[in-house]
Amino acid sequence: MLTITAGPFSFKGELERERAPKTVEAFERLLPFHSQIIHVRWSGESAWIPLGDLDIGLEQKPENATSFPAPGQVLWYPGGISETELLFPYGGTRFASIVGQLAGNHFLTITEGVEQLRPLGEHVLWKGALDIVFASA
Repeated sequence: MLTITAGPFSFKGELERERAPKTVEAFERLLPFHSQIIHVRWSGESAWIPLGDLDIGLEQKPENATSFPAPGQVLWYPGGISETELLFPYGGTRFASIVGQLAGNHFLTITEGVEQLRPLGEHVLWKGALDIVFASA
């Protein structure tokens, strides 16, 4: 279980240990993980955490990968044709970048605070970035 806090919004999530074990293991090494979350440019109703060329030792091999995550299905994209990033969907999303459609590893599912996903997304769309922290519960 993880806690996620972004400004006034808080969530709990379950790590997808069986479906994305390597991604979960790599992400857990980063905990507590501090960054900023902003609204996506290409993917629809989603927020994201751009991480540039961050390499956490996760191969670019897909693991529980999807291009169409449901709200609350958090994706890790380990880099490749686009930069490393976390995708935090709150509505209809087709994961993409300036170079086209991407697939990210679904490694975390929001289980509590789901009703706050849209308000978070609308906040980062209209009011800007929020500090975000992922921590072990």
